[in-house]
Amino acid sequence: MAQDKQASDEAAQANQENQPGFGIEKLYVKDASIEVPGAPQIFTERSAPQINIELGNAAQKLDEGVFEAAIKVTVTAKIGDKTAFLVEVTQAGVFAIRNVPDENLEIILGITCPNILFPYAREAVSDMVTRAGFAPVLLNPINFEALFAQQKMQQTENAGAKPN
Repeated sequence: MAQDKQASDEAAQANQENQPGFGIEKLYVKDASIEVPGAPQIFTERSAPQINIELGNAAQKLDEGVFEAAIKVTVTAKIGDKTAFLVEVTQAGVFAIRNVPDENLEIILGITCPNILFPYAREAVSDMVTRAGFAPVLLNPINFEALFAQQKMQQTENAGAKPN
């Protein structure tokens, strides 16, 4: 009877090891910088700055079933032709992703991971801008699913447009 229990436990463990799995191993700021090139004169300007936001994401395999995903947010504020501030934050995370088909892995790294990372990047940007002496920049939520679909369409279009 003990052998049956042991065999059952081993089978359950083997089954568990083959199940898809996702876990957050570590979240961290990989890179952060702020520049205020016109200080202190820029603080005498009374006009509201024009804000431009750029976003990028990337992922890489670190080990079997372990990946790094990162999003880079660049916020540039200009008053007229003068740069009030420039903030760059790369928020990253190490994720354990096991037993997931390749087509699903791309979706997890391109949508799920950025959705987890973005609130941390948003907070870092807002904090850095405030510490630099400006009103906080509050980044609106981003639909990473739509961005992922757009990137896929562009890849398909680019593949079809290549000369022979």
